[in-house]
Amino acid sequence: MSALSNVHTRGDGATSPSAGLTPSSIPKAEDSQTGVSVRYAQDPTKQWYVLRATYGRAERAYRYILEDDLDTDAYLAMHYVKKKKNGKLKRVQSPLLPNILFVYCTAQHIRTYVKDTPAIHFVRFYYNHLVENPDETNPPLIIDYPQMMNFIKATSVDSDDIMLIDEKYVNYKSGDMVKVTDGKFEGVIGRVARAAGQQRLIVNLEGVALIATAYIPAAFLQKI
Repeated sequence: MSALSNVHTRGDGATSPSAGLTPSSIPKAEDSQTGVSVRYAQDPTKQWYVLRATYGRAERAYRYILEDDLDTDAYLAMHYVKKKKNGKLKRVQSPLLPNILFVYCTAQHIRTYVKDTPAIHFVRFYYNHLVENPDETNPPLIIDYPQMMNFIKATSVDSDDIMLIDEKYVNYKSGDMVKVTDGKFEGVIGRVARAAGQQRLIVNLEGVALIATAYIPAAFLQKI
């Protein structure tokens, strides 16, 4: 699967790459510097939707959703990059997945954002092209809660080496799912691979992208 292919690999009968991701496997807030399991507490009435914002306006939509009065939350994956400013190289944050925004809300609220909110008229659903509704349209792509929490944990780490990667540049060492037991990425689940010349953990956000962590020593990995 290529990164940002806008397809969803669940529903095709294949084993899900998120196998092994259960609510109990997600790091708890007291074990995480990010506190993500508190901010995004699981709610049976909500789901994680994927939205696409045109012309690089995902950050604008993200700020709007966080500041509105609906009972919703959102996540914008960021990473650190080096950029020159005024002749000096500076470390700055930049979107990891350009134009992609994740929103945690009810079905009613996500429709309100996409269809009836002029302030963010530029957001669109990211569709699941492997599933068809009775009217032959595709439903919006939804990421299951454990998989999304794992992605948030992996991409919330303060690291310069987290990267979006194409599967053709990944050499998996095995098909085993592993969990990181120590270090910055403690608690993250994925598959071990050699990517960009180093041993990394590959986190597959199904239907959206593959993310490679920074280098992780073999001693920090536990098969699950």
